[in-house]
Amino acid sequence: MTTAHTPRAITALSPLDGRYADKLGELRAIMSEHGYMRARVQVEITWLLALTDAGLAECPPLPREARAYLLGLLHHFSETDTLAIKAIEARTNHDVKAVEYWLRERLQTSTLNANSAGALAAVAEFVHFACTSEDINNTSHALQLQAAQHQVLLPLLHQVLQHLRALATRHASVPMLSRTHGQTATPTTVGKEFANFVARLDAALLPITQWQPRAKMNGAVGNYNAHCCAYPEVDWPAFAQGVVTRPAPSAEHAPEAPFGLGLAFQPYSTQIEPHDSMAQWFDALARSHTILIDLARDIWGYISLGYFKQGLKDGEIGSSTMPHKVNPIDFENAEGNLGLANALLGHLSSKLPVSRWQRDLSDSTVLRNMGVALGHGVLAYQSLLTGLRKLELNPTALAADLNDAWEVLAEPIQTVMRRYAVPGAYEQLKAATRGKHVGRDDLHALIKQLPIPAAEQQRLLALTPADYIGLAAELARRV
Repeated sequence: MTTAHTPRAITALSPLDGRYADKLGELRAIMSEHGYMRARVQVEITWLLALTDAGLAECPPLPREARAYLLGLLHHFSETDTLAIKAIEARTNHDVKAVEYWLRERLQTSTLNANSAGALAAVAEFVHFACTSEDINNTSHALQLQAAQHQVLLPLLHQVLQHLRALATRHASVPMLSRTHGQTATPTTVGKEFANFVARLDAALLPITQWQPRAKMNGAVGNYNAHCCAYPEVDWPAFAQGVVTRPAPSAEHAPEAPFGLGLAFQPYSTQIEPHDSMAQWFDALARSHTILIDLARDIWGYISLGYFKQGLKDGEIGSSTMPHKVNPIDFENAEGNLGLANALLGHLSSKLPVSRWQRDLSDSTVLRNMGVALGHGVLAYQSLLTGLRKLELNPTALAADLNDAWEVLAEPIQTVMRRYAVPGAYEQLKAATRGKHVGRDDLHALIKQLPIPAAEQQRLLALTPADYIGLAAELARRV
């Protein structure tokens, strides 16, 4: 893996392969061109083995050893194999055809016993049989996104969610001054503010988690034309659906057992899968990012107010000229990368479902940037996790702000006055507090003059800004 300190990395055009290269190794293995080539090989092998199981006289079943050999090509696919395919592509100027030729060569040059080697060579012409390039590409992209979804993105997003939930519970009862419109407002608790984000992110992750990528295997314009011409007796839509939807093989998969790609089936398409489900997923991911941008900005603000301190790291510098600085860089980096990710995801979701007539190539180069969009998202999740782990609550600052904001009790006072039908309750408190700095003594003098029951008067006199939190603590603990 290229790291941030190699000569290749410091000349990279994208920071994902330069400055941040060492943070994206897991995603790179899936979404890079090497990952794309591996997925293509997986599709070609899956299709070929399904054909050998279909009862076609000219494409007979393979011996167990031959099937194991094909699975081995997939499970041991390496960067060397990708380079070999790229060398073929340099001659053909066609990447999918290069995969086909590479696989055919492997079938024709295996060192298996004569029976198995002969069987592989005999079916070499059925590699890529009746397929258009998009049959291979759309399924490969679906496999890439599925792997990125389950292996990289969701684990990190759920870690963020877990940290937010822990903060909501831990600080459920810690009172905090609210700031609607940036001004002092009805108190809440620190935990309740984290709970708000827990509830939002939890809902946003549901469609991301439940999403299944769709794929098609229906030929040049979606009608199984070549398939039916060669074998009109085969139910090709059912055959293709089986290849697409059967579970994908694991490393322990028995060679003789049938398998598929483990994707959802797209029965209607032109030459390309319409990408509607892909766009839906990108939009859902972008919505979760928007929530996380809101989170990053809020925490940035609370750090600025002094409500949180940040854990220090030995040797780290906050400013090149101001030695005292401990900047909220993790939340700033998260915000920036989430914005980049959403800009790309927005283009992907709006562009990919649009294709002229039965096919144009404008989607091809765009699809190659899916990993860039996801990469900026992954960087943001990592930054958020780092920042959340460094947060240290500053109770002194929280308490000081509350103690300096007695005017927020104008709300409960006028509301109790309304209960007991005191005329002009709101207007009285507005006159006494709006635009003024009001202290404890000012409010107590007003309360003592109110024509309300003595018990209610004593309850209001006992109330402090830190006590006026409603059900915030209880709500925080529920998430």
